[in-house]
Amino acid sequence: MEDLKRLLKRVGTGAAALLIIWYVGDYLSLKLRNTSLSTVQVSKIYAVPQKDGKTSYEPGEIETQTCVNSMFPHLGYSPCWYLRRHRTQQVNL
Repeated sequence: MEDLKRLLKRVGTGAAALLIIWYVGDYLSLKLRNTSLSTVQVSKIYAVPQKDGKTSYEPGEIETQTCVNSMFPHLGYSPCWYLRRHRTQQVNL
């Protein structure tokens, strides 16, 4: 039983270390590249709650959002791969 706990602890520590190394490597590769930022067109949909408990959806303007070409969010921007897959964003009012 103690061996299993020790093994699980090592696997968890190794997984956390790999995730940290991946994140730092992603950040460093972002900083070393010249083309680290891009833009994506995103359309907004406003969800407006009604008095009867229902929600009406109103189309909004199309926005250009800046994104970062990396696996993780950095520099306050979302990753471009995420924004390209979520081009429609709901805004709850």
